[in-house]
Amino acid sequence: MAWVRAACVAALFLFGAGTAAWSQDVTLFSRDKSVEISGTLLGFDGEFYRLDTIYGELTVDGSGVSCDGPGCPNLDDYVAEIDISGARSMGRVLLPALFEVFAQNAGLSLLRFKPEPDEMEFVFSDAESGKPVGRFYLHLTGTEEGFADLLADEADLVLARREVTQIEVDRASEIGLGNLRDRSRVLALDALVPIVSPGNPITQISSEMLSQVLSGKINDWSQLGGPEAPISIHLRDRTSGLFQRIDQRLLAPVNQTLSETARRYLTDQDVAKAVEADPFGIGIASANEIGNTKTLALSGSCGFELKATRRTIKTEDYPLTAPLFLYSPARRLPKLARDFLTFSHSPAAQLVVRRAGFTDQTVETIPVEDQGSRFVNAIAQAGPEIELSELRRMIDVMKDKSRLTLSFRFEAGSSSLDGQSRSNVAYLAQLLEAGIYDTRELVFMGFSDGEGSATANRTISERRAQAVLEAVRSAAETANFDRLSLKAEAFGEALPMACDDSAWGRQVNRRVEVWVK
Repeated sequence: MAWVRAACVAALFLFGAGTAAWSQDVTLFSRDKSVEISGTLLGFDGEFYRLDTIYGELTVDGSGVSCDGPGCPNLDDYVAEIDISGARSMGRVLLPALFEVFAQNAGLSLLRFKPEPDEMEFVFSDAESGKPVGRFYLHLTGTEEGFADLLADEADLVLARREVTQIEVDRASEIGLGNLRDRSRVLALDALVPIVSPGNPITQISSEMLSQVLSGKINDWSQLGGPEAPISIHLRDRTSGLFQRIDQRLLAPVNQTLSETARRYLTDQDVAKAVEADPFGIGIASANEIGNTKTLALSGSCGFELKATRRTIKTEDYPLTAPLFLYSPARRLPKLARDFLTFSHSPAAQLVVRRAGFTDQTVETIPVEDQGSRFVNAIAQAGPEIELSELRRMIDVMKDKSRLTLSFRFEAGSSSLDGQSRSNVAYLAQLLEAGIYDTRELVFMGFSDGEGSATANRTISERRAQAVLEAVRSAAETANFDRLSLKAEAFGEALPMACDDSAWGRQVNRRVEVWVK
């Protein structure tokens, strides 16, 4: 990223990624000179100094101290510097669009430079004086390299098409970046969809068959009900977050690896173009990058058919949802960066997300009368342990309410919420703090898969519903709970969203929904 450094004015003090090369010894004095702290200046965000001292790393409020030493920043000419690294699909379209509207709302002007294909620089300036107040640098290589840059202290923020891995979490914790699992937010929603050429007669595929196709166990279209022709596979490159998500959701759960015959591509657009031109090809693409291909619905042996739509992506009823994450380390970012992160969850930002072709997170309500197909499936798939009285109880609870397009799911084999659900907790808490649901009742409804006894599943789903309710209550610190009601209900396996005959189907069925009266 030499071009980034060359573009900086030498007088500017850099804060954030890569500052170690410019670190120098400084001394901070209290206003009355009675207290002094000496150390190596690691960063300055316009408000706070960050020093490496004999007492460890300290963060000091700049308003109460003066700085002495060759490394002290020029307070009058301070410009926030932020390095962002990661997924190309997020950085090329979504982030620039968000920057534009953020600048407009903040009363700033914005200039964009693109010195190299995968490098962009955004300069935010005061609209009246023209004085720069911030520079954001985008380094677009892929999700895996984005995390690598963060761990190497070469990035402040990471754009990711997948959740952070345990190895990355452990490494970040070791070097003092905090628990990255708790340092993420969802910028936008997306989904992985199987695609074929427009002339392909196949319209649906089960997750098991899709896994077998990707692993090469199924290699002819006749095995899927199509013509006798070899199947060719088109996917993203191994370092992309999108492929890593495919591996996590489709291959790893069934202990399979990708077929060696698969063809790999650098961008989602390249995958879609290759599939469109290949009458016997199949690929998996981002829901907003399918081009002129045809999408396949996900089916199961029990008769469910699930398609990726804006609503099923929002509710996570579609099993291959793929949120777009933004990760930040546990260190103080410049105020401009913090303001942008706050803006990213605003209604204005959600409009930008939708215009950019992704699915926004704006909460919608789904009336109970629009649940018809789900109720039909519940009755059709109800086992002998689900009594009619239990279904009646569920409908009685739901009948005067609407479902919110926020769902909560748990990591496989864990009682911990997954990445999107943790973001949903924060988002719903913000709505409660804003008084959006004052004078109303929110019911957290827990559901389970069909494994085990109905009694045990009802107990598990009740525990999960109560856990999500408490997580939201704890996060909504300023909400007035005297003006709204929160309660938990549990219905176990009574309302399946997918077939229980696969790992992903059971994962979809284990969820907590929120209904509002």
